[in-house]
Amino acid sequence: MWETILKLATVYFSCMLKFIFGPLGGYAAGFTLVTTILVTVAGMMTVVLLFTFFGNWFRERVIARFFKKRNKFSQSNRRFVTIWKKYGLIGVAALTPVVLTPIGGTLLAVSSGSPKEKIIFYMFISASVWSILLSSALYFFRNEVLKYLPEFTKKRDPI
Repeated sequence: MWETILKLATVYFSCMLKFIFGPLGGYAAGFTLVTTILVTVAGMMTVVLLFTFFGNWFRERVIARFFKKRNKFSQSNRRFVTIWKKYGLIGVAALTPVVLTPIGGTLLAVSSGSPKEKIIFYMFISASVWSILLSSALYFFRNEVLKYLPEFTKKRDPI
C-alpha cells in the first residue's frame, strides 16, 4: 500500500512541475488509464489553485526579494506578452500543459489580471483534455508512437 501511495505522490508532484511527467509517470508506474488521468489533472490543478490565489503574493514577496532590479523588457517577458496578445487566456490555458509549465502558465494568466474563476475554469478544461489525449495516446498507441521515435532512443544490442 505504501508503495502505491509513494508512486502516486511521485506522479502527482512531478506533473506539478511539468505536465507531461504525469502521463509518462503514470504509465511507467503501472497505473490504470483513469488513475493516470486523475492524478495528472490533480497535480496541475493544485499548482493552478496555489498560484491563482497566491501568485501575486509570491511574485511580490519571494521573487522581488531574490531578483532585484529586474529588466521589464527582457526576452522572456516579451515572449509572454506575445503569447498573451496572440492567444489570450484561452490560448494560454490551452498551451500551458504542453508548451508552458503549469507554474509559468498560471503566473502569466494571473499577472495579466484575468479573473480567478476564469483562470481556474480554463486551466481545468485544458488539463482535463490534454491529460485524456496524452494518456490515451500513451496507453493505446504506445507501440505506434515508438516507431516514430528517433533511432537513438531505441534499445540497442550490446556489441
